[in-house]
Amino acid sequence: MENEKKGIGKGELIALIVSSCIGTGIFGITSDVAAAAAPGPALLAWVFVGIGFLMLVLSLNNLSEKRPDLTAGIFSYAGAGFGPMGEFISGWSYWLSAWLGNIAFATMLMSSIGTFFPTFKGGQNLPSIIVAIVFCWLLTILVNNGVESASFVNMIGTICKVLPLVIFIVIMVVCFKAGMFTVDFWGRVANNASKGTTTGSVWSQMQGTLMTLIWVFIGVEGASVMAHRAKSRSAAQQASIIAFVTLVVIYVLISILPYGALTRAQLASMGQPAIGHVLQATVGTWGSILINVGLIISTIVSWLSWTMLPAETTMLVAEDKAMPKVWGKVNSKNAPTASLMITAVLQTIFLFSLLFTDKAYEFAYSLCSAAILFSYLFVGLYQMKYSSEHKEWGQFTIGLLSAAFMFACMFLAGWQEVLLVSISFIPGFIIYYLACRENDHKMSTAEKWVMVLILVLSVVAIWLVANGTITVG
Repeated sequence: MENEKKGIGKGELIALIVSSCIGTGIFGITSDVAAAAAPGPALLAWVFVGIGFLMLVLSLNNLSEKRPDLTAGIFSYAGAGFGPMGEFISGWSYWLSAWLGNIAFATMLMSSIGTFFPTFKGGQNLPSIIVAIVFCWLLTILVNNGVESASFVNMIGTICKVLPLVIFIVIMVVCFKAGMFTVDFWGRVANNASKGTTTGSVWSQMQGTLMTLIWVFIGVEGASVMAHRAKSRSAAQQASIIAFVTLVVIYVLISILPYGALTRAQLASMGQPAIGHVLQATVGTWGSILINVGLIISTIVSWLSWTMLPAETTMLVAEDKAMPKVWGKVNSKNAPTASLMITAVLQTIFLFSLLFTDKAYEFAYSLCSAAILFSYLFVGLYQMKYSSEHKEWGQFTIGLLSAAFMFACMFLAGWQEVLLVSISFIPGFIIYYLACRENDHKMSTAEKWVMVLILVLSVVAIWLVANGTITVG
């Protein structure tokens, strides 16, 4: 029988994963999906993305069981398979994705608060920036006072924010009309295009939804990142599967049921948060108020989760000597203080950029999605490598499917976002070089060539930004 230790329990881990994934995206998913696809193609897209992320979860569970010695979870898999450079790239990408996602949370949070307090309307004026910075530091201080206690607060908050979503699902079931749902099931009605929706092949409609669906799954790896703080590894594995199934059910119901209550054109034209407008159209103003309150709670709690995860990332990577030791130092509460503070300072600086662009949310959103795919890709690649070495061909196939799915996502996300992520490695490789010196690690020829390749891509990205080919806000 596996010995349990004091730490985060299965219920809290499930809440962490669900909370990490259910952020701002789910509140706008109804209109985003409807604009791109009819019910049929949308359901097929869910099957495609669901299978892809299931392969990721199964890979993480298998590697957690087979390599319990790799305590840094998702990042140490990259290190075990591809050396310190692989672990650094995986950890750096994850850390970047996490705090950029927090910028998106800040923008959406202040915008939703602006629904009730006009001073914050739009979410990108000076009062909004100041309040967002205050939130940033309050959450940082909470996590700095103990990750386990913060995870308990997160579990309570998750219950509060899931409740409005459950109410939304119940109302949509009551209002569901089968005739309306099937009237244009495959999206081939010619006049759809004039009403804010697209027509085309089933595949083109599926493709149009993919980045939206991928975005809402970011965070599903949360149990792996926090596995070393779990009461047991089996608890972390069970939590990841239960949370994944829960998420799929919630996402599919929220994005698909509204097709049976309102027309696709109506759904596509909804403002944000879309599901608030759907409830306003079906049950009245109280529905919109309920969802906006839920959105505020959802954003704050998700922001809490993503304050924990980037700090855990750099701490674990530093423990594996792929980052300088200062990033891994912990306080008396076992929280990585230096990492938390560095991340909070960068978020504070970046938040002021919201004053100079009206597309900060979209910019943070796209970079967040593109960056984290690198970490996910390494999981699939190491699953393939480990399984082939041990002749476990079933597990090899799972890793192959996971890696292939991530490659496809990178392609569909767009080459521009991938190039922009490469720019972050200019300061990143300086940090990696310092870690190598600190730990007496001599960089191999392969590592140097990887650095050169990524730095060339970053120079190309900067040149394309400078000539206007790539826009950043």
